[in-house]
Amino acid sequence: MSRSLKGPTDHVVVVGAGLAGLSAALHLLGAGRRVTVVERDAGPGGRAGRIERAGYRIDTGPTVLTMPEVADEAFAAVGASMNDRIDLMPLHPAYRASFADGATLDVHTDADAMEAEVERFAGPAEAAGYHRLRQWLTELYRAERHRFLDADFDSARQLLGPDLVRLAVLGGFGCWESAVARHLRDERLRRVFTFQALYAGVPPTRALAAYAVIAYMDTVAGVYFPRGGMHALPRAMAEAAEEAGAVLHYGRPVTSLERLGDRITAVITDEGRIPCDAVVLTPELPAAYRLLGRTPRRPVRLRHAPSAVVLHAGCDRTWPQLAHHTLSFGHAWRRTFDELTRTGELMSDPSLLITRPTATDPALAPPGRHLHYILAPCPHTGLGPGPADWHDLGPRYRDGLLRELELRGLDGIAASIEEECLVTPADWTAQGHAAGTPFSAAHSMAQTGPFRPRNLVRGTTNAVLAGCGTTPGVGVPPVLLSGKLAAARLTGVTSGTRAGRTTASRGIRTPGSPQGARP
Repeated sequence: MSRSLKGPTDHVVVVGAGLAGLSAALHLLGAGRRVTVVERDAGPGGRAGRIERAGYRIDTGPTVLTMPEVADEAFAAVGASMNDRIDLMPLHPAYRASFADGATLDVHTDADAMEAEVERFAGPAEAAGYHRLRQWLTELYRAERHRFLDADFDSARQLLGPDLVRLAVLGGFGCWESAVARHLRDERLRRVFTFQALYAGVPPTRALAAYAVIAYMDTVAGVYFPRGGMHALPRAMAEAAEEAGAVLHYGRPVTSLERLGDRITAVITDEGRIPCDAVVLTPELPAAYRLLGRTPRRPVRLRHAPSAVVLHAGCDRTWPQLAHHTLSFGHAWRRTFDELTRTGELMSDPSLLITRPTATDPALAPPGRHLHYILAPCPHTGLGPGPADWHDLGPRYRDGLLRELELRGLDGIAASIEEECLVTPADWTAQGHAAGTPFSAAHSMAQTGPFRPRNLVRGTTNAVLAGCGTTPGVGVPPVLLSGKLAAARLTGVTSGTRAGRTTASRGIRTPGSPQGARP
């Protein structure tokens, strides 16, 4: 059990109305606290924002939603239900993988459908290997979910115990790539269950096998999409928080924190002073540390995950080979990770994520039009091209991506674009993201669990951090959990419950699964 902070916490100011801040706000409200949320942007969302251009409704942040029960825990904290506010649609397939040799594989979360697809793709031996891999991923998730993912650590000693032994027996401290290779011989299949290492910011050949739990989230638990786009989630969370009594101020950047000794007594914005008993800070770590006036010392310098170039393209046509999410792999694999994490070069043979949200929700574009989101990983600015370099490099890289997509079968894509928005590491830097990456600190061994930047900062007794830079880490479910953990530091309440209602008791209802769908 991690310690909760001492002293009064009656009125908590949450800085930032992104997913972490809104999760913290809902859990705090459920524990009876008075909550004020202060956000610099004109509305909620943070990274999960929204741009509207000529009828195209563009999500600016994450496009993959897994483990929706974690989000529902936040709603349940105030007696609400996500199902009553969001039309959550399961994606079938979760992904389509397209390989350089012309082969394609639909990634199904239903076990029987995926075994059949793997057998079609690579034969019965690989289908049997997938069955064993699925079992291992499920056991890994069960071992980690509540003891490691949904947990704070005050010291490494808290890791010790039977859960750590179980994780070790499962091979969680081995290599992710090797763990998957024990079950699958086909190199293309192994990519489908290891590409998620990029979320962790570490090549699969160096990533802990424990992080294969991300592959469980994607390929076993299921991938979902909210009608109205991913921005519908923070919008609904903000509405639930307001209905539960929170006060939300938009367009009010925080300029400083007022202190009395080791306690924060007020949050200062350009419009005035907001007194508080405690504060939850969700900005990027460097910004949060600047506000606190304290940067924790680390024995090893913080390493950041790769960044990404994203092209949002509103087109007058689409291509039938594109699913909602399509992974377009190049020939190279290990070299690609070397370029992204070691040499700092742009991918010479890129692997790309192409998302077509209008495949599931046509209302995100004007009638007869289609929205495409093309994500190309790239080195962060501390390793690769700097922010200034991207001002000239960005347009050239955009043109190169479109030429590559033409070669991969998306003929005429450049000419089909009506509206577009190009985002590069220069833009991430301008938004305040350290090292020009929206994926924050990498999940190396030295930056995992109790070794990741903590959500408490020495010298301040009533401030807690939340967001992808602190525990548990990067991704929509971990960020939502970080808000829950931050609230628990202030309240001592560790579950999102109110009036006996819990996510576990209700389940997550989605179309086609009336009995609820949860791992």
